[in-house]
Amino acid sequence: MANILVIDDDIAICKLIETALTRDGHVVLTKNFAFEVSVNDFKQIDLILLDIMMPHLDGITFCREYRSIIDCPILFLTAKTMEQDIIQGFSVGGDDYINKPFRISELRARVNAHIRREHRDRHQSLILNDCVFDLSAKTVTVQSNIINLTKSEYEICELLARNKGQIFSLENILENVFGFDSESDISSIRVHIKNIRSKFNDVAECPIETVWGVGYKWK
Repeated sequence: MANILVIDDDIAICKLIETALTRDGHVVLTKNFAFEVSVNDFKQIDLILLDIMMPHLDGITFCREYRSIIDCPILFLTAKTMEQDIIQGFSVGGDDYINKPFRISELRARVNAHIRREHRDRHQSLILNDCVFDLSAKTVTVQSNIINLTKSEYEICELLARNKGQIFSLENILENVFGFDSESDISSIRVHIKNIRSKFNDVAECPIETVWGVGYKWK
C-alpha cells in the first residue's frame, strides 16, 4: 500500500485514477489544481502523478518549485509527446511520464513498478573507487560531494554500478530499472544518462561509459 497524490485539473481523470489505485490498495489524495497543494500534503506521500497542462500553475513549474522538498517519484501525466517536452520534464526532476490518453492498466503498472522500487530492501553501502553509494538514503557521493540525482537517475547508476563492467542496452536498463519494457520510453533512458553525466561532470569524470552500438556500462 502507498500514499499517492494525484494533481490534474480533469475531474473525471482524477476519479478514474483514484478508483483504480484504491482497488490496488493505495490511499489516493486528489487535487484539481497545483496551487491547491500545500507543503503539508507532501508528508507521507510515496508517489505523485502530476499533470503538465494545468491553468494558473502548470506541472513543470510546480515540479521546479517544489522538487527540492519532495522525496518521492514524480510521474508526469501529459498529452505532449515531443522529445523536448519529455526532456524538460526530466530536467526539473520528473522520474517518468505517462502519455494521455493512457490505458488504466499501464498507469497501474507504472505506479506499482515505482512503488516496488521504493520499498526494495537494500544493503548499507556500495563503494566503487571515488563513488560511495548510500543504499538506504539512495545517494551517491564523489570525493565528499553529493551528486544531486533524481530517483530514476539514482536507480540507473545503482544498476550499472552493481554490475560494474557489464554492458546494458537501453532496453536492459528500462526493464531492470522500471520493471517493464516499453519501446516508447527508450528515449527517456538516454535523457536520464545525459543528465547523470552533466551532474557528475560538475565534480569528477562520470563513470558511465558508452559502448557504441551496444549500450552503457560502469567503468
